[in-house]
Amino acid sequence: MSLSANSAPPRLAVVGNPGNRRVGLFQDAVRAAGLPEARTVSWRQVLRGEAAFLPGERVRIDSPGEDTEVERLLRGVDDPTRVEGSALWYTRFTSAVRDVARTAASAGAVLLNDPDDIAVLFDKRLCHGVMDAAGVPVPESPTSGQGAPPVRDWADVRRLMADHRMPRVFVKLAHGSSASGVLAVEAAGPGRVRATTSVERDEAGRLFNSLRVRRCTTEREVAAVVDALAPDGLHVERWLPKASVRGGRVADLRVVVVAGRATHAVVRTSRSPMTNLHLGGARGDLDEVRAAVEEAGGGWAQALAVCERAAACFPDTLCVGVDLLPATGWRRFAVGEVNAFGDLLPRLTGLPGSGAEAQDTYAAQVAAVLRAAREERHPEEQPTNDRARNDRATSAP
Repeated sequence: MSLSANSAPPRLAVVGNPGNRRVGLFQDAVRAAGLPEARTVSWRQVLRGEAAFLPGERVRIDSPGEDTEVERLLRGVDDPTRVEGSALWYTRFTSAVRDVARTAASAGAVLLNDPDDIAVLFDKRLCHGVMDAAGVPVPESPTSGQGAPPVRDWADVRRLMADHRMPRVFVKLAHGSSASGVLAVEAAGPGRVRATTSVERDEAGRLFNSLRVRRCTTEREVAAVVDALAPDGLHVERWLPKASVRGGRVADLRVVVVAGRATHAVVRTSRSPMTNLHLGGARGDLDEVRAAVEEAGGGWAQALAVCERAAACFPDTLCVGVDLLPATGWRRFAVGEVNAFGDLLPRLTGLPGSGAEAQDTYAAQVAAVLRAAREERHPEEQPTNDRARNDRATSAP
């Protein structure tokens, strides 16, 4: 993200769905900072080729989700609960993002999200490969990176599990989000396969997302779901045993990184392998998790540094949400995913020492844009603590 010098506060624009809660929360943060309301460019305008930007605007690209017409234009289905179509969605979405980038560049506007970063972030295979190459701890995966073989069906999944000695894996849609098309698969031997998923099949074999996590108890049932998902592209990774909190619920964390710094974190707990809140997961106690990490001899700062290293793989994107997986015992951490639009955590204020203690995720991003604009005008005034943070990020293990 590069901001040109300007004596006036930057003007903001947001590409999103008008009336969507994401856009509303961002606008609240813009107004609270004393800035003019961000100009909204709708995804419908983008997809109709009608998007326009103004010279000097800082343009935030936000999620195209939660709009039925936009979903139809991107994915080619009329029912937003359908699982199929994610590969088509990815092709059309990344093309639209690059259209936004070209239009913004020709107008002299500046993007706060890099289109190439977005393309990688929405392909789990590429994202995993980029982090692995950068030394970020990630679950082992035979489908990671540019040269990985495609997964054509359940037989391929079974072969990969056997070849890599992975009896427990997550099978994910390469371009999925919010646990859409995810299966947590366990194999105990020939014919002894079961899976946990939120995917449901109707009598015609069509796949739908459900708000209910269910169990597939036969290999035939698991194979049918995987075979139906495979044409959209699949990513397979080792299922790492995660740490648990009181009550025996497994836990992971969503950590928001803004301008290279971990600013916000929320604990997600569940009795199923998927901790997504819309699938019955619940927020956990962050203080309890921090205490567990320290008592285990680990370091909370080191855990956050892992998230910052993951975000550093996407240096031209202002904000990402990192899914941090704590291993059993709370001493080691891996990154499950990095999310381009992982900042929707309403009313959550920043971590102690983050510089965003009184800010939500959107306010922290607006503050970062203003800070970057000031530093470009007056680089000699860069705060000492920012220099120290940059040094810490560079020297992180």
